Amino acid sequence: MTRPAPPDALGRALAQAPADAPGRRRLFLLASLAAILLAAWAAGRVAERWAMADLQRTAQTALALQVGALGAEMQKQTSLPLALASDPEIAAAAQGSAPADLIARVNRRLAEVAQATGSAVIYVMRPDGITAAASNAGAPGSFLDWNYGFRPYFREAMREGAGSQFALGTVSGRAGLYLARRIGAAGGVVVVKIEFDTVEAGWRTTGDGVFVTEARGIVLVASDPAWRFTTLRPIDEAERRRIREALDFGDAPLDPAPLHPVAGSEDLARVGRGAQPARIVLRLDAPIPGTGWRLHTLTPLGGTVERERVQAWIIAGLVTGLACLGLSALAGRGRRNRARLVQASAQRDALEARVRERTLELTDANRLLRLEIEERQRAEAERERLGRELAQAGRLAALGQFAASMAHEINQPLAAIRSYADNAAILVRRGRGEEAAENAFAIGRLTDRIGGLTRQLKGFARRSSAKREPVALAEILRNGLELVEARAAAARIPLTVEGAASDLRVLGDGPRLEQVVVNLLQNAIDAVQGRPEPRVGLHVAAEAPDRVVVEVRDTGPGMPEAVRAQIFDAFFTTKSDGLGLGLAIARGIVEDCGGSLTVQDDPAGGTIFRMALTKAPAGGAARAAGPAETTT
Repeated sequence: MTRPAPPDALGRALAQAPADAPGRRRLFLLASLAAILLAAWAAGRVAERWAMADLQRTAQTALALQVGALGAEMQKQTSLPLALASDPEIAAAAQGSAPADLIARVNRRLAEVAQATGSAVIYVMRPDGITAAASNAGAPGSFLDWNYGFRPYFREAMREGAGSQFALGTVSGRAGLYLARRIGAAGGVVVVKIEFDTVEAGWRTTGDGVFVTEARGIVLVASDPAWRFTTLRPIDEAERRRIREALDFGDAPLDPAPLHPVAGSEDLARVGRGAQPARIVLRLDAPIPGTGWRLHTLTPLGGTVERERVQAWIIAGLVTGLACLGLSALAGRGRRNRARLVQASAQRDALEARVRERTLELTDANRLLRLEIEERQRAEAERERLGRELAQAGRLAALGQFAASMAHEINQPLAAIRSYADNAAILVRRGRGEEAAENAFAIGRLTDRIGGLTRQLKGFARRSSAKREPVALAEILRNGLELVEARAAAARIPLTVEGAASDLRVLGDGPRLEQVVVNLLQNAIDAVQGRPEPRVGLHVAAEAPDRVVVEVRDTGPGMPEAVRAQIFDAFFTTKSDGLGLGLAIARGIVEDCGGSLTVQDDPAGGTIFRMALTKAPAGGAARAAGPAETTT
């Protein structure tokens, strides 16, 4: 191929030629047209390579994000069968002799777990493959009493402890991933089914084709439902027979996917079937960690690459055409037209400057996009770090609240112990041994109370659940009054108790409920101290057949509406030396015991704190203590 002459030499040659030489003009026109076509072709190829490189980088980023999102979703669900298999009630339900009430409880629990985790269905199978419990029990298409012993995931779990399988449901007819885990040494299997409808819907919004294949090349999940259960590779007849026997994909014909490679390119493919027009896509795939699956993306080329190619053609054609026009004017007009040639050259320079400017803009846009991706990654890492620090701060704050409450509560029995010890010493010197012994017994009870409080503090770190056992309400009130009566007597504040029958029992944790009573009495004493005719009273009444209400009343100044709205918030206090923890902890204790703690204004003046508790059923074990009505 002959290299074209340099522009200056070509211009000089044309200037020396006769102006009326039609052959040379035709030759120049043909050479100009060839130069324009060659420049347009070369520019189109360069622009196509650039556009393909940018598109491939974008598609690789999108592929990594899709793989990470799907892997995280599957990892979240993978740990669920292991957790459920360790549940003793689920293990008992997997045995053939499980009672009906246990099966009903397990069904409800599985339904709650399935709703909370987004699982399609969770069910428990006996060692013989019969479904014993399921989250969809009672619903149309329930899995109860179905035999799934033929499923590979069941046999694999019984043999190796864990199994998985992607298949169509024989009852629901919906495809999903089955994750199975063997239940202990007694046998049985717990199964969690994951469906990917939400994932597929999210893929469809991206505009790209996305699908997942297993090791044999069968499409399991796809943004286009028509691709589901097609294959990327031929499946031999023996494998097809094994698939049909296992009912993996129902009666799906396992036809080839409408995806055809483009000759000369590993990453390009044509998508189309039958009368459907074929379109060229960029095909990428990557493995999904922890599985034998691969995720594929099909990014259309048409719009992006064609737009860049046409733009390059236009720019190259304009630049080359202007160059040829300039040479033609230079050859035809000679020196008289040099000014016009200078102007054309300036126009070329401006156009090239615009091309360079556009190229720089595209480069800057790519750089800003990379910076934005890095910034988002840093923000995500910072968010995770702040989340961990917030969780740690929450634990430390809760521990601080509980420790402050324990210190507050321990100081009360210590003051009472000191008072009883002083009284006992005086009674011993006076020879009143029996009364001194009673004081010693009281010191022992208060010491036991301090021990109980410290055990609560130790138990807080273990996050143990609150006890709910029958306890004598009269004993709780008596022990609470015992801790505050010395202070009330010193302030000349009468304490009264009404309606506390000795045989009345409630459900809860006795020592913790005593803590609530002491806190409410202390607050009431603080409210009435220094006021005319101060009184603090405890009133016990039945609110319903199974509810008991304990009211702590005072004749204090009352409580404004704004204060009542925040009185149970942690760290909110109206006392200058208060921590604002007592009532927040008190409400938490009562709610742990299954009750409620509220506050309201007393129409007669003052404030009423109402503690509603559940009455213990008849026959509950509890000690009877205290009189029905007491005045201090």
